[in-house]
Amino acid sequence: KNSAKAVEKELVTCSLQEKEKTAIDRNQIFQIPQRKDLETKVIVVLGKAGMGKSILVQKICQDWSNGEFSQFEFVFWFDWKQISLPEKRYSLKELLLDFFVKPQEGSKEIFEYILQNPAKVLLVFDGFKGLHDHENFPSCSASQPEKDLCSIKELLSGLIQKKILNGCTLLFTVRPKDKLYQYVSKVDKTIEIVGFSPQQRELYITKYFEGAPYCDSALELIKECEYLFSHCYSPVMCKFVCFLCETVLEMGEKSLPSTLTELFLKYFQQKIMLMQKDVTTTQNQESLATLARIAWCLGEKHQSAMKSDLLPSKEVKEFALKHGFFLPFAFPRHSDSEEEEFGSTFSDFVIQNFLCALHLWLAEELKDKNLTKYLSFLSKKKKPFNWLDLMPRFLAGLMFLQDDSYFCSLSSEDAKQSTKKQKTLLKYIRRLQINNLCPERLLELLRCVYETQNNYLLQHVALRLEPDLSFLGIVLSPPDVHVLHSILKRSRKEFCLDLRNSGIDMQGLKALVSLRNVTSFRASLSGTVRLWKSLEQTKDYELLKTSTEKFVLDPFKAKTMKDISDLSDLVEMQEKMMTGVQDASGCTSYEIPAIRNLRKLEFALGPACGLQGLLKLVKVLAAFPSLQHLDLDALSENGIGDEGAKRLSEVFPTLTSLETLNLSQNKITDLGAENLATALPSLSSLKTLSLYNNNICDFGAENLAKVLPAMTSLRVLDVQYNKITGVGAQQLTDSLRKCPHIRSLVMWNPTIPYGVLEHLQQVDSRISV
Repeated sequence: KNSAKAVEKELVTCSLQEKEKTAIDRNQIFQIPQRKDLETKVIVVLGKAGMGKSILVQKICQDWSNGEFSQFEFVFWFDWKQISLPEKRYSLKELLLDFFVKPQEGSKEIFEYILQNPAKVLLVFDGFKGLHDHENFPSCSASQPEKDLCSIKELLSGLIQKKILNGCTLLFTVRPKDKLYQYVSKVDKTIEIVGFSPQQRELYITKYFEGAPYCDSALELIKECEYLFSHCYSPVMCKFVCFLCETVLEMGEKSLPSTLTELFLKYFQQKIMLMQKDVTTTQNQESLATLARIAWCLGEKHQSAMKSDLLPSKEVKEFALKHGFFLPFAFPRHSDSEEEEFGSTFSDFVIQNFLCALHLWLAEELKDKNLTKYLSFLSKKKKPFNWLDLMPRFLAGLMFLQDDSYFCSLSSEDAKQSTKKQKTLLKYIRRLQINNLCPERLLELLRCVYETQNNYLLQHVALRLEPDLSFLGIVLSPPDVHVLHSILKRSRKEFCLDLRNSGIDMQGLKALVSLRNVTSFRASLSGTVRLWKSLEQTKDYELLKTSTEKFVLDPFKAKTMKDISDLSDLVEMQEKMMTGVQDASGCTSYEIPAIRNLRKLEFALGPACGLQGLLKLVKVLAAFPSLQHLDLDALSENGIGDEGAKRLSEVFPTLTSLETLNLSQNKITDLGAENLATALPSLSSLKTLSLYNNNICDFGAENLAKVLPAMTSLRVLDVQYNKITGVGAQQLTDSLRKCPHIRSLVMWNPTIPYGVLEHLQQVDSRISV
């Protein structure tokens, strides 16, 4: 029912260097330009758990079976948790032709054909873990890896390193844990599956309830619970919310749970009640507790599957399979005479996360104080329970569910013991130095506190947040934004938010900047301009004006062509707004204060895009009247050259506030220096000019020397590491005598004889070597 009505999600491909995002079609997934066809191709599909990576893979397989992706004659799809059990070993032949699908005849000939035609083979590893560490996988030591038994990691190492089946295509689906980009050196293409937009959420919910008498009321009920609706950006969460909503409406109730913890407790309750036949309540409770312990034991090892014969009892196995908490699968046999083995895997990552939290709550061996260590807000090391990322939230939520009769029936604890655990958490959070938490751990704290729905805790955290809140580089999902918005709204403080590189969507950005106590914010330029355009279209001029006044741009560092384009869009937006926007009080022109207040602009596009980016930048520089510091020096060297220097010099007369100009390491020669010199006197506020490490010779030095007396505001000139000889150095020194305003001239050059430079320094002590 759910997969048939699933809405097709947008795919986003990420440039590893510029991290720009572009929507692509499914048929473009395997298109890799400028790549040799004879080499193995590695494609990574990123997506949080529940985003639909497996559905995408199934759709690719389905499309292939219907004639698409005709470049592949063979497609093999493996569920990583089923093939990665540590005790299992495979040959390549067994992995392909026994585990996936066993041909009725001709296995040897088929395998030989695969080895001879690797370019026609697609291998899909769904739910792969450890890609960031693939460089440390054990090498494939087998003399005949196609035939000898290896661990799955050894086989993968051989595939990625092109020692096995070189020329095939590898497709991995991966959760975006850690910083994948900095580890993976052999990935040719990275694709990210993003979640549902609010419109797609509504469409999914509508299709889920299509034909039901309460279709409209279901959508309305879910949207009323904003927190759960925000979680519906994840397709799997949307499915769970819809299931429970269906149950609630069928029972004649009129409200949904307010937290994820309550949602999944109700989910388990409904699932077990629906199937409860010939089994006592006590037996079900015991089976659930055992299943929770299994979930935890596997979770500690970053696993979600196990051999079925390792389950503690037949009753637990039947309980888990009957209620859909487990899914069965079969292991490949090394020979026809070998007995078939079966395994079991948790049906969903959220199910396992909730059961892990339930185990920690029910486990009698765990003392109250020990429970808080599983929240791990204080640890500076890598989060020990990163794989079970929902577990701490569920655990915090369970601590405050003592009023739920079903939950109380699962535990033998009395009310006093439950209250004691609550007090332990309250005491733990009261002692936390919240202002010392890194952004990632602060966000996790907010998530956990929100799940408790305890007014004291929510207010306590809200009042202790720092005024400057940075989530720079921390992904903020729609539920994260809801939690942050809810807690900020409780505080009497004023906040400055840094939301750059957080991936926050337009609705989330709008919600946060709408808060009265958010007095300023930083966010991606493209996202901010998109929000303003939307506000303009909906004629929400009050919020448009307020949000432009709150936006902060200074300082700004341009690292990609997209940054320059976004800056141009911002200036264009201002020009449009300055022509007048019709609001309720008449025609009013709005100015974007961030443009007026930009004082420092760094330009670091590197040699590939340096000149191209600068040519675009100079067109908008005049729009920043307060610009004081323009830095074109970058570690990767922008290399704007003489053309860039000429085009930049043409806008000098408009840069009346510029005090520091850094043109170091830009491959500027005498020609560029001549163009600069002609326009430099128009920079009436310039105090520091750096031309360090360029290719300026004596002719360039002569032109600079001529204009120094006219540059009355200049205090420091740096022309080190150029190609100036003693002749050019002498001309600069002679000019320096006419410039009492200059405090320092730094001009050590390897082409100036040391004796000459030493003599010039004695003539004028302002010369620095």
